[in-house]
Amino acid sequence: MTEGTVSLPWLVIRQDDNGNRYRVGRYATRAEAQKIADSLDDRGHKQLYWVERVGHGNGNRDGGIRN
Repeated sequence: MTEGTVSLPWLVIRQDDNGNRYRVGRYATRAEAQKIADSLDDRGHKQLYWVERVGHGNGNRDGGIRN
């Protein structure tokens, strides 16, 4: 990381009923990402939300996630 850049290594991921995964957002800390995932999950939708570190998804560089 260079001066003036921000690292956002934590992703919140949503999976819909059809198994499609989408990136909800990127965050600086795991705690921040988890707070967002929990708040979305608390809304009662049938979607799945979780937190991943960039590059630690299903083995793909982008985690196989759609933007």
